[in-house]
Amino acid sequence: MNAPRDGLGGSVATIERAIASLGDGLLTEAGLEAHVAPLFSRVLERRKTAIDLANHSLGRPLDATAADVAEAIALWQRQLGDAWDAWLEERSAYRARLGALLHAPRADCVVPKSSAGQGLRAILNTYDSVPRVVATRGEFDSIDLILRQYASRERITLSLVEPRSDGLFAAEDLHAAVRKGVDLLVVSQVVFNTGQVLPELPALVAAAHAVGARVLVDVYHALGVFPVDIAALDADFAIGGSYKYLRGGPGACFLYLHPRHLDGSLSTLDTGWFAKRDPFAYERPDPPEFAPGGDAFFESTPPVLPLYQARAGQVFTTAIGPERLRAYSLRQLQRLVALLEERGIHAQGGTQDRGAFAVISDPHAVALATVLQERGIHVDARGPYLRLCPDALTTDAELVAAAQTLAAVQVDRNI
Repeated sequence: MNAPRDGLGGSVATIERAIASLGDGLLTEAGLEAHVAPLFSRVLERRKTAIDLANHSLGRPLDATAADVAEAIALWQRQLGDAWDAWLEERSAYRARLGALLHAPRADCVVPKSSAGQGLRAILNTYDSVPRVVATRGEFDSIDLILRQYASRERITLSLVEPRSDGLFAAEDLHAAVRKGVDLLVVSQVVFNTGQVLPELPALVAAAHAVGARVLVDVYHALGVFPVDIAALDADFAIGGSYKYLRGGPGACFLYLHPRHLDGSLSTLDTGWFAKRDPFAYERPDPPEFAPGGDAFFESTPPVLPLYQARAGQVFTTAIGPERLRAYSLRQLQRLVALLEERGIHAQGGTQDRGAFAVISDPHAVALATVLQERGIHVDARGPYLRLCPDALTTDAELVAAAQTLAAVQVDRNI
């Protein structure tokens, strides 16, 4: 894969030098404060008034992100239509960086999309007949809505696997649903509301393949916060984006396709002129001639700013390494869970079967999140689950303060 190109402001080199200064081995708060925090000086101004524990939702951006976006606009201002040469080069770099993070076999397996849902629709629209789709009740709202809308229009038949009474999904239930018949299995590697790491995912993928099904994995709550090896998993497709742990904001998403689906045998109705073999020749053969590999899944004129918007976060995550970030995240979550337990609050997180956030089960979680926001602790809730997610920039003092505030809110609620 090609190395990412450096920005006009030297953002890539600056980030890589800072991460190199950390040295090898386990991350420490002292090292992160000395070498990494300066990369985030603008967003860390918020530390004066707030503690950010919603990093599972919108990731904190690097200072370099503003310069990267400005680079894209400067190209437009200086070169007008000739800016496309550099813009398309950045698209290639975007795909290569994501491919490296996914451990994709090759860069063109990654197709930029504006949302994960756009990637899902592209795959649903590869079927000429009505496919049998199995998904879990724990898919994120946009994915769930798309699936149910397709089902209501009789474009798919949909079976949803329910969680057990503890809110978690059981491997045997997922396998049972696959055995009943499926053409496309849609599952999240990490469930968005509970943080559950889907159990026995490699075995589930193999079981689906054994009955002739394809598998689409939503890696949105996995990529960037712990290692993802999509090639080893052998999934047919994956969707995700940069909004959360990749610190790239909205609109910088992707669809991954396994190389076995890039030989021209798979095509989608979600297409456009950038998917043509030679789009700038303006020829119109019938049937259309599509570009080779993953380029056949491009659509119309692509958005450009998200490619630059995502650059710094991708470079940062690649340089520091998902394995190190996962190890540090687990230690932080274990600390937070222990601090809450000391104050009589039960939380789940910090274990290998959970993602990067801790969860407190509470029927009034949404109201509780609002109260905490008012007191300067930025968290969120999904249904009855209050979600708290420190990131590499979160200090131990912030964890202590958050636990104390949450305990005080709980006491106030019981008065």
